[in-house]
Amino acid sequence: MKSFPTIVKIETFIPATDGDGGDYHRQKGGHWILDGGKPHCELSDTKCGVSTPMSGWEKYRENRTSFGIDVLGSLVCIITASDGTQGVATGFGGPPACWLIENHFARFVVGADPRDTNLMWEQMFKASTFYGRKGLPVAAISVVDLAIWDLLGKIRDEPVYKMIGGRVKDGKIPFYLTGPEPTHARRMGFWGAKVALPYSPKDGFNFVRRNVDFLKAHRQDLGDDFPLMVDCWMSLDVQSAIELAQACIDEKVKINWFEEVLHPDDFDGHKLLKQRMPQVKWTTGEHEYSRYGFRKLIEDRSVDILQPDVMWLGGLTELLKVSAQAAAYDIPVIPHGSGPYSYHYIMSQVHSPFCEYIANSADGKSIAPVFGNLFLNEPVPHGGSIDVSDAPGFGLELNPACTLLPSSHFLAPNPEVGLSHTEEEVLVQKAAQKLARINGSAKMNGVTH
Repeated sequence: MKSFPTIVKIETFIPATDGDGGDYHRQKGGHWILDGGKPHCELSDTKCGVSTPMSGWEKYRENRTSFGIDVLGSLVCIITASDGTQGVATGFGGPPACWLIENHFARFVVGADPRDTNLMWEQMFKASTFYGRKGLPVAAISVVDLAIWDLLGKIRDEPVYKMIGGRVKDGKIPFYLTGPEPTHARRMGFWGAKVALPYSPKDGFNFVRRNVDFLKAHRQDLGDDFPLMVDCWMSLDVQSAIELAQACIDEKVKINWFEEVLHPDDFDGHKLLKQRMPQVKWTTGEHEYSRYGFRKLIEDRSVDILQPDVMWLGGLTELLKVSAQAAAYDIPVIPHGSGPYSYHYIMSQVHSPFCEYIANSADGKSIAPVFGNLFLNEPVPHGGSIDVSDAPGFGLELNPACTLLPSSHFLAPNPEVGLSHTEEEVLVQKAAQKLARINGSAKMNGVTH
């Protein structure tokens, strides 16, 4: 029997340009994801954006960069096999995630058979339990896991979706659009649209009235036959969520679902919402991690749709476990964002009927690749749908024009300065002086930066 290649090297890089890579929030200034966009907000309200858990503090209310949502940034993981094949993935976590990968998780990956996805995942997760379980450590595991799946597909000369169940959909995957102006979603052929809730209870006693007016204006623009969803981004409590949903019902503002209304850890609150208002669709999962985090949501039937992010919850290996749990309860799984990683998953799963596309253009009115310029051939929706490529792995090719800086340039910053944006800019400038040598070495080794 022919021996199967083993993993010989794992490397991490930081994209030099904001907007390139897996951190949705690491965008250039003025991007709607950071500022929220202001269509249908009160004309006198210059701070209408996205309701967040930080809305209770005036200085952090105007936009999400004010409280540091973009502080970590993207990373790229490249895993090389003994036959020279390379798997590539991007994700969230920036230099801190790179440090965890290089200094902790690499020992469980280098030397391993890339087919042993479950073994590597369990070892990374359990070895980091004492400081991990959720958040950044699991995000770091996610990008490693995705790179392994990409590598495995390339070695086998198969697309990822073929390795996890094959094609279950006759045609293309339909999409809904997340962006600031739903009318553009309808114009571009998406089946529905999702907007961010602009006001939280911290904005005053009339926050329900202001939100209903905002949603009513969008509904009037769209008509009654186009699905409209609302992302509350963890900014409500049980009582305010009930008040908002009931007000929309009373005023005949049809909402397809209310998303992530509560703090992710409020499992009992989600259960109570479903008990109090069973006629309303409630969704969550974007900020949940691993099968352990999703277990109670599933067992309690607290939500109508689960929305794990494959770049955050633990990668494709763990998403498949969560998906199997949910399938036993007939709960749909519609991943949050994640571009092609979600496309391959959805193509292979019966109970994942459609996909989210997060508008990545600065104004949210046009189609742009989810990962910016990182890849040459990232597929994007056309007419509100997409087919999945049969290219090996996830079918993504690194863009040689996209500068990737070795994470070593970021892992030992000046402790007196810290890793602020200014410090990053200094490091990028220093690293740029070495790019000729780096790129030359990479080409000799078969790595494209």
